[in-house]
Amino acid sequence: MFKIVDRYIIRKYLGTFSFMLILLSIVVLVIDVQQKIPRIEKATEIDPKLDLTYFLIHFYPFWIINLVVTFLAILVFISVIYFTSRMANNTEIVAIISSGASFHRFAKPYLLTSLFIALLSLTVNHFVLPWANIKKNALEAYTYNQTNKDKILGTAPVSAQLSKTEYIFVNSWNKREHRGYGFVYQKFDKDRKMIYELKANDAFWDPAKKQFVLNSYLEKTINKDDSEKLGQGFELRKSYGQAPEELFPNELLGQNKTTPELLKFIDREKEKGNSNLNAHLNELYQRTSMPVSIILLTFLALSLSSQKKRGGLGINLAIGISLAFVFVFSFEALKVVSENKILSPALAMWMPNIIFFPLTLILYVRRANQ
Repeated sequence: MFKIVDRYIIRKYLGTFSFMLILLSIVVLVIDVQQKIPRIEKATEIDPKLDLTYFLIHFYPFWIINLVVTFLAILVFISVIYFTSRMANNTEIVAIISSGASFHRFAKPYLLTSLFIALLSLTVNHFVLPWANIKKNALEAYTYNQTNKDKILGTAPVSAQLSKTEYIFVNSWNKREHRGYGFVYQKFDKDRKMIYELKANDAFWDPAKKQFVLNSYLEKTINKDDSEKLGQGFELRKSYGQAPEELFPNELLGQNKTTPELLKFIDREKEKGNSNLNAHLNELYQRTSMPVSIILLTFLALSLSSQKKRGGLGINLAIGISLAFVFVFSFEALKVVSENKILSPALAMWMPNIIFFPLTLILYVRRANQ
């Protein structure tokens, strides 16, 4: 009998979750397309192929994957609230427990299903989502307002720390064309004394040879006796070991890397002496903490909705939606806190789970003992 009940609950769980997943994707897709059509039309002025059809094929499928991953915990929570409240209102839960099943036994299919979704989410977060983000992020900047678009595609001063003694500065770098003006490379000794400097009027990235091409350059080598050796020329090619996307990363770079790639990137930046890595560390830790929250929110939803209440399904959904949005959007708020170096990234990305775990445990134990 209990196996029949398990299959029944699993079907309810996955069926409700799938329905809400499809519904959310369709509704949000339609709203987002309507909102972004004027910006997409402006993108055609830059490149004629970037019309609405192109975005619907090359951007929105991958955008939806990102959307689903972001709101997966909310969907799980609301799904469990919804179908469990209906079971409680129909006295199905009372009948199951009256037949000899403990509340812990009743909760078993919830655990198995949430584990399945969490493991699937974990795999997607670490390996599939970065691939989708590469496709999405290649076009997403065109859907931003002008200010935010310029941060990704526009021209701005940039700098990079190649190692603890090597630095690059560019006064004006176009991130879309990979071309800039006012290029400066400096190298220092262990006493922080400059020993080499290379300046160029303009520079651009040659993707075929993976080199920077420096035009109208002037180089200066400073000897131990403080004498200087000067050199100049019209063109000089230099390789600094990384492409411009890696040297001058934006906030989207971490999203595009699988977890092994992201770990290597973070280690490499630490070796250089770069301490401004919290945005990338947030991305790393959130990939694991969010799937864990699926299990946590499943049991929180079960504890809140498995008993018939005055107000029925409506009050349970109201409580559920409120708590779910507080939980998920707390991640976004904590990202900002972490990037401002008020909290460590690991603590910030695990804090919602840390706070909600004792609440879930108390409610579950109280409901099991009723």
